[in-house]
Amino acid sequence: MRALPVGDHALLVEVSSGEEAQALHAELLRRRAEGTLTVREIVPAARTVLLDGLDDPARLASDLTASEVPPAPPREREAVRIHADTEFTVAFCGFAPGFGYLTGLPPRYDVPRRATPRTAVPAGSVGLAGAYTGVYPRSSPGGWQLIGRTDVVLWDHARVPAALLSPGTRVRFVPVGPS
Repeated sequence: MRALPVGDHALLVEVSSGEEAQALHAELLRRRAEGTLTVREIVPAARTVLLDGLDDPARLASDLTASEVPPAPPREREAVRIHADTEFTVAFCGFAPGFGYLTGLPPRYDVPRRATPRTAVPAGSVGLAGAYTGVYPRSSPGGWQLIGRTDVVLWDHARVPAALLSPGTRVRFVPVGPS
């Protein structure tokens, strides 16, 4: 890893692969979310990540080159397998009618929300954000990392109860289609 100053308030971090750039980007987003990194923009590219709006780029450069960036998240098929091998529990519901916040993945698989949410996520999209997995019950804006989709109807006002998921419900995902 190599950190290069860009002007007075920015830093360009070079790594050796796209996977490392993705992992570094995820780690920097995590640090910003927890409040240990103050930065205006974090911009990933093929093998670099640009940080703009830093108070002390030299200090961050030193911290980054001295610390170890976590390994890149598993590739898509591996993510689907890990997700399908997990029994989830609905911790609580919210965001939209029928949306359950599911827990169960080990903390090492936590992923940050997208830096810029999508304006429309299709109903049935399965996503990850932080420690949670969730399924969008209807089309809506959203910033979760999408890993699949389902045709299961999560909210049906004609059904009793209308919500398929409630706190404490155990859930398993089953992959379909080519693996």
